Amino acid sequence: MKILGIESSCDETAAAISEDGRTILSSIVSTQIEEHKKYGGVVPEIASRRHCENILDVVKRALSEANCTMNDIDAIAVTYAPGLIGALLVGVSFAKGLAMSTGKPLIPVHHIAGHIAANYIAHPDLEPPYLCLVASGGHSHIVEVESYTKFRVIGRTRDDAAGEAFDKTARVLGLSYPGGVQIDRLSKEGDPLAYKLPHPKAAGSEFDFSFSGLKTAVINTVHNAEQKGEEINKADMAASFQKTVADILADTTIKAARSLGYKTIAAAGGVSANSEIRSRLEEGCKKIGAKLYLPPLSLCGDNGAMIACQGYYDYLSGKRADESLNAIATLSLDSI
Repeated sequence: MKILGIESSCDETAAAISEDGRTILSSIVSTQIEEHKKYGGVVPEIASRRHCENILDVVKRALSEANCTMNDIDAIAVTYAPGLIGALLVGVSFAKGLAMSTGKPLIPVHHIAGHIAANYIAHPDLEPPYLCLVASGGHSHIVEVESYTKFRVIGRTRDDAAGEAFDKTARVLGLSYPGGVQIDRLSKEGDPLAYKLPHPKAAGSEFDFSFSGLKTAVINTVHNAEQKGEEINKADMAASFQKTVADILADTTIKAARSLGYKTIAAAGGVSANSEIRSRLEEGCKKIGAKLYLPPLSLCGDNGAMIACQGYYDYLSGKRADESLNAIATLSLDSI
């Protein structure tokens, strides 16, 4: 069964063709990083316009690379939530038009479920149930993956997502967007113990995250040094910040796995590409005797392959949408 997956929730216009959920026949991603870099982050209006310009070509290229036509496609999967509303609307509108014109079933896919599904592409042996850390520019979740289509969020950020904290820390250090990649590179030259940074806790839930205070601590340290005419060692600060985020994400995930009895753990999302976070998760899983699944770097960021993969499992579960499907900017994973 072949699924066309379409993703446009932020600044990547992406399309892919999957076969039976686990095999990817093509995956095309048109990125806007260079354009948004000058602003230090994604500008929603620009992102939406570029999606309008790129989406037809991206879908055509995905079909061509897979040596398919729309006649070969069994269903169309599209990210409908959560994300930048204007960006989502481009993908949803295009997918609805394509589904109506071709008579193909339309499958609405939750973006975070798509990130989780990226692991199925890379790891044929991975099957639910398991525990998954989802960390990206807009999301930080610990999710119980009870089945391919049933999820329970047991921990989430109360304020900033980990990826947002990376981007804003990079900006105050004078590094370019996207911040996570820049901090990861620079941290290799620094001392992760040079700066003592806070490990914020979220009151009321042992598995929730809070990154706002950590981000603010970095900003205040840098600004205070500037006011005193002192110089911040950027590599040391990058390494200290990255270690702190990795400690928080990995320790909380391992704690949750211990508490709930999971011996299978996965990670997903753009922040899961970070080398320190991957290393800390590996160490933690080794300590508790758990098996860790990490997506390859190519599947950590937003892509159409993960949407096509999750779309396959949503299709099997009977999930369908009609022409009334709308984009939703915020939607909890455990409400779908």
